This record gives sequence, C-alpha cells and structure tokens, in this order.
Amino acid sequence: MNSRWPLRMTVAFSAGIAVVALVVALFHTRPDAATIALGLLLLLGALLRSKVGPVRASLDYVVGIALFLLSGPAAAVVVSVLLPLTQDRRLPLMRRVFNGAMAVLCASAAGLVFLRVGGVRGDAVLDAPGRALVAATAAIITWLAVSALLMCLVLWLDRGSTSPLDFLRHVAAPTVLPMMGYGLLGVLLAVVWLGGLGIVAVLLVVVPLLVARWTLSLYEAERNAQAATMRAFIQVIETKDLYTRGHSERVSEGVGMLGRQLRLSDDRQQALEHAGLLHDVGKVGVPTSIIQKPGRLEDFEMDAIRLHPARGVELIGNIPFLEEVKSAVLHHHEKYDGTGYPAGLAGVNIPYFARIIGIVDAFDCLTSTRSYRPARGVDETLEILLQDRYTHFDPHLVDAFVEVIRKDGWKAAATEQPAPDGSVVVAIDHDDLSLGSGGGASGSAAGPDA
Repeated sequence: MNSRWPLRMTVAFSAGIAVVALVVALFHTRPDAATIALGLLLLLGALLRSKVGPVRASLDYVVGIALFLLSGPAAAVVVSVLLPLTQDRRLPLMRRVFNGAMAVLCASAAGLVFLRVGGVRGDAVLDAPGRALVAATAAIITWLAVSALLMCLVLWLDRGSTSPLDFLRHVAAPTVLPMMGYGLLGVLLAVVWLGGLGIVAVLLVVVPLLVARWTLSLYEAERNAQAATMRAFIQVIETKDLYTRGHSERVSEGVGMLGRQLRLSDDRQQALEHAGLLHDVGKVGVPTSIIQKPGRLEDFEMDAIRLHPARGVELIGNIPFLEEVKSAVLHHHEKYDGTGYPAGLAGVNIPYFARIIGIVDAFDCLTSTRSYRPARGVDETLEILLQDRYTHFDPHLVDAFVEVIRKDGWKAAATEQPAPDGSVVVAIDHDDLSLGSGGGASGSAAGPDA
C-alpha cells in the first residue's frame, strides 16, 4: 500500500469538510458592497503576493477578519475560497487542494468562534466596539491555531524534512505576535469603513500595506540576488579543486543547522550562514598550482595558504550587509588551544561564529573524499570532533553539533567527487597547517580544514 495514502486521505477529508462549510456559507451570504469590494481586493493582493521571511504576506487574512465585522463570517468563508483560484499552477495538485481547504476551514472555525463569543457586525460594531474587538481577537487566535494544527498534521503525515515540532518552534511561535497584529489591521479596516468612509477605507488602510509589502519584496529579491551572486562566486573558486566542490555550500548548511540548534535570532542565523558560505572566499587569491599541489607544501606556499582568511575579509570588506561575518571569515582557522592562525587566538577569544565554522569546516572535510583518502563515516567523524574538544574546538559547540547531526543526519558530499588519487602517498590537505608544513602535527585526525 502506498505510504502516502494517510496524507491523501487527510487532504481529501479536509477538502470535503471545506466544501460542506462553503455550501452552508453560501446559503447564509448576501452579496453586499463590502463582500464584493474586499473579494476583488483579495484577488488583487494575490497578484502581488510575496513571501517575506517565514510570514506569507497576503491579504486573505486581513480581508477575512474585516468581513467578520462588515458582512458576517459566512461572507468571509465564501471570499476565502478565492485563494485556490490564485495559487501557482506549478504547485502539486494535492498541495493546492490542501491550501484551499485550509483557507476555508480556518475562516469557518474562526467565524464560529466569532459568533460564539457574541461578535457583532455592521453598525453594531460602532455601538459595541469593545465586544467587537474581543470577538475579533478570539477569531484571530482561532484562525492562527487551526492553521498551525492543520500544518502540523500534514507535516506529521508527510514525514518530510520539516517536523511538526520544528514548524511550531521556528515558524509558528516566532510569528504569532506579528500575525496577531496583521489580523488587527482587518479590525481597523472594518472600523474605518463603518465610520463612514466606505470603500475609501481600502485606500487608507490597505494601500499603505501593499506599498510596504512591495518594498519588502524588493528587499527580499535583492537579498536573494546577493546570495545567488555569492554562491556563483564560491562555485567558481571551488572549481580549482574538484575534491572541495560544494564544500562551502555544505558548511553554510551545517552552520545553519547548528545555529538553529543554538536558537540564534533570525538576523544572527542569516549572518552565520553567510559566513559559512564565504569562509574560504579568500582562496580566490591563492594560486591554483598551490591548491592542486599533490605533495607537501614549501614554507612560502604555506604562507599563501595562511593569507586566505585575510584576503577573504578584503574581498567582502566593502559589502555593508556582511559586516558581521568578517571576523568569522578572518578567524575560522583559529584553534581552541591557541595553535591556529592568523592570530593564535584561544578559547572564547575566538569569535563565536568562527568557532562554529571551524567545527563544521573540519566535519565536512573529513566526511568528504580527498586526494589521499576516501571520505570518513559520519559517526567516526563525530567521535573525532569529540576527541578534539578543548584542543581544536569549543567543547560546548562540539556537543551541540554532535547532537544535531545525530538527530537530523547529514547530507554527505556529492558522489561526483573523484576517487582518491593513489599516487598521493603523503596525507596532505592544503587547509591543514600542521600537515601542510610538515611540522608538529598533533596526531589528531581532525587536522584537515580544522
């Protein structure tokens, strides 16, 4: 039996209930100016829909709450069915059906609560504003709760990469207050409409919202373009050595996993992932002949390797939004016992992001194929990291990284990496200073990229 049948049955059941709720709402709805105007507004907003961070900035939520107070919950349910009509046709059919059903079910559940707590509509809103506000707030909470519960159910049945707990922790919980405020805009729209301005209320309340959303979408597009440019630049650098192809992307993903485990703020999380992506950007200034050299490096060649963190800072130094990552790029080769470079920093004197990147950098190196050895297993590499706590790595951060990898797993390097070169008999990795210079290796297996 297909393992996805419970998910399909759940989506079908949800759609069935939504159809029943819609039919009931149609029998209790009388089209009026507010329903027609806000329905058209919802369609217009769908054309401008954008995603900013974890919150989908669309007008359906604002319109629904406003209609509770203007025309009644039944009108809000009927208008909510417009959402499926505006979805991207490239989305899988089951996902579009679920999204449409969820919109109707959220509006229906919120509308029932609105009526249950004594919600009023029309001119009665101005006569009993406190009662209207309480009912609208209860409806907003219900709308958000039903949406979160339905999403958790589908994520649990889908058993994909995102778990219900992760969704609640990283998406639902951080956005509760912003979404509450977003819903209250619907209350404001209704009150201004009922105050005598009618459809002009849309211009006063919604147009500024649309302009703000448009501005945010431009900002998001600019950030995405910057990230794409950085990734393209890194890919060009990594073509110098086929054994490190994809390394920076994986380090960025790994530090992102660790950052979420450490519960960093959104801004810090984004800065950390940028730092992980750019930590080796200075290698663009290292001659390809040195990077690809199959044997032990001379002292002057090691000096060129030592300079790549500083060169990286020079390259990103004039990009304002990367200010926070500079110290991480500069110091990601420092070691916890003070034997790293370029400044020989030790312990907590090493910048926090640099300590994080150092762990993930070493982990990805050891779990990837190199010219002188095959990739090590994940479990073996985690034991190596634990062994090198207090010497190479921050012990607290190692423990957190080991925990998140054992919990969530790790996507190993791509299979297109070449096999180890049997002619290379010296265990040499050009990111490992002790092995590269031929002196004073500690005996630890975590040397490469550490």
